[in-house]
Amino acid sequence: MDWDDLKPPPKPATASVGENLETLSVAELEQRIAAFAAEIARVEAELARKRAHESAAAALFRKPGA
Repeated sequence: MDWDDLKPPPKPATASVGENLETLSVAELEQRIAAFAAEIARVEAELARKRAHESAAAALFRKPGA
C-alpha cells in the first residue's frame, strides 16, 4: 500500500455556495470570504459594464423627441 493512498482527498480549490463549513479552519473560512468578496466585485464590475452598454444601446435606438 502506498502512503499517498492514506491521505484524505485534497479540498477543492474553489469555494461553492452551500458547502459544509463545520470542517473548515478559521484561516480557510477567511480565505473563502476573500474569494467570495473578489467574485462579488468581479460580478458587480461586469454588471455595471453591461448596464452601461444597455443604456447606450437604449439611447441609440430611442425615438427622437421621446
